[in-house]
Amino acid sequence: MSITLDKNLQAQLRQSCIEIAHTAGEAILLVYQEDDLGVEIKSDTSPLTRADIASHKVIVNALEKLALKLPILSEESTESEIAERRNWQRFWLVDPLDGTKEFIKRNGEFTVNIALIDNGQPVLGVVYVPASGYCYSGSTAEGAFLSIKQQAETKIKVRTPAASPPIVVGSRSHPSPRVQAYLENLGEHQLTAMGSSLKLCLIAAGKADLYPRLGPTMEWDTAAAHAVVQAAGGRVIATDGSELTYNQRDILLNPEFLVLGDQQINWQKLTPPGPTHIDALT
Repeated sequence: MSITLDKNLQAQLRQSCIEIAHTAGEAILLVYQEDDLGVEIKSDTSPLTRADIASHKVIVNALEKLALKLPILSEESTESEIAERRNWQRFWLVDPLDGTKEFIKRNGEFTVNIALIDNGQPVLGVVYVPASGYCYSGSTAEGAFLSIKQQAETKIKVRTPAASPPIVVGSRSHPSPRVQAYLENLGEHQLTAMGSSLKLCLIAAGKADLYPRLGPTMEWDTAAAHAVVQAAGGRVIATDGSELTYNQRDILLNPEFLVLGDQQINWQKLTPPGPTHIDALT
């Protein structure tokens, strides 16, 4: 029998995930303060550090102790665990250390991401920034919140209407020619470079209006911040206008997508034509 994710349960789970994210953040900062980060290169050429593994262990162990027993999919899960996920309707989707490249650069723009996925949709998310103590969180039943260094949380929401010119956030470590073409189509704008899932959180908090991601990301990169954006009144959509979904495809690679604050603007019409990273796989 499936348990209903009502407002009380979502509130309990969100607070539990906030506590778990803070604990994982403490484990990350212990490594961050050391000279040797233990950097390795994974088979997909992405970097891995001792902090990624430490955070993964903290989060998985804590989530397994919650009263609501659900499977867990993490960026650092084993291949066999990842293979099982297609049968899951409700599960935790985790990126223990999003922005590993920023972590290695020591610029503070890395996060702990924990999301609850239900039938392909992110219904709850927590994004914690260990270096600053900022914690963005949200759920479909409660709305979106920001707390700083574990002080009282305040509600956040996207900005409507968008600023004129709009404020756009872009990736610090993953520049894209397709994004450049999109921005040329957009015209006048202000661009802010940012690492990790913080780009989505800026839109949720009403500090930016648009994030065009026209390059590869994985589902664990976006799920938690996606939940926060939705809870704040924004949207995360594929460039064809459909909602970004999770665990609905054979691969865990996201399509190109846009993160929107003001939904009255047809942002997707600015997407340049041409092959995408998904097209390259077919």
